[in-house]
Amino acid sequence: MKTVKISLNSIDKVKSFVNDVSKFDSDFDLVSGRYVIDAKSIMGIFSLDLSKVIDLNIHNDAELDKILETLKPYIVE
Repeated sequence: MKTVKISLNSIDKVKSFVNDVSKFDSDFDLVSGRYVIDAKSIMGIFSLDLSKVIDLNIHNDAELDKILETLKPYIVE
């Protein structure tokens, strides 16, 4: 499992993020405080505080490089 910090600070970013993670068969969790949300759930994402940076847990080590490349626009250093 790998954890990266991401920013989803607009509606368009959330929509494109969900489309991007849905391309993979892996499980993705968004963690904000004590809430853990399925990253493929657009309704779940909108229940989080999107003004803050969110942790994304990626549960796939096999395609990790491809996943990170796809999610590069959302990742915060």
